[in-house]
Amino acid sequence: MNDNGQPLDRRRLLAGAAAASAVTVTGLAVASTTGAAAAAPGRPATPLVTRDRIATAALRAPDGSALPVAVQADFHARLAAWLAFWSANSPSAWSVPVQVVARIEAGGDALVLHGIRHRRDDELRAGFAAGRRDATHLATLASLHHHFPSVRVRPDGTIRVADGPAGFTGAPEQVAFAVAACRELWGDAAATADRWTEHAARVLARAGHRTDAASHAGWAAFTRTSLRRGLGTESYE
Repeated sequence: MNDNGQPLDRRRLLAGAAAASAVTVTGLAVASTTGAAAAAPGRPATPLVTRDRIATAALRAPDGSALPVAVQADFHARLAAWLAFWSANSPSAWSVPVQVVARIEAGGDALVLHGIRHRRDDELRAGFAAGRRDATHLATLASLHHHFPSVRVRPDGTIRVADGPAGFTGAPEQVAFAVAACRELWGDAAATADRWTEHAARVLARAGHRTDAASHAGWAAFTRTSLRRGLGTESYE
């Protein structure tokens, strides 16, 4: 098995798409693009680009429509890398993602994720669905925490992601995810927000890592192993 537990041709396909997206960027349906050129607070104004895909996956609005929208180029590049990562760690029977259901916020640097669809046995299936609070929900949350600093689950199960470099910041959303992952994915019901790093360390040890989960490398390892555990590609038993 390779490092991601998936065939190399799949990884190369998505890696190539992710690399290309740094130049050719894709976007997602949004209710209104009025004021989309305005940058997020504290960020310099940058031109937006209009696209209709993330890597190889077509973008769909929550209502099913497929309309190109404006998005920050660097944000889309991160999204493409994230989707390639999610797919490379998904079961080999799943195709590469064919649709991402979401919307991009007006500034072009935040996404609200509703679903990820792939093909299996010639049928379109949901690898992630916001309203389905199961292991795949936590796994997808792990993949997003692996690539973005601001990841928040909304009451309806959709996940809001904001642009920025990946890494552990100590944000309440990161700690809440770590506790939920330890409890629900790894079966450690005693995990708490106050001592989550101890519980996460046991998870990392099961996966062969001896590092602090609150470090840059440790957070990357914890989110990666939780993604694989949640999608069922590695058990670490």
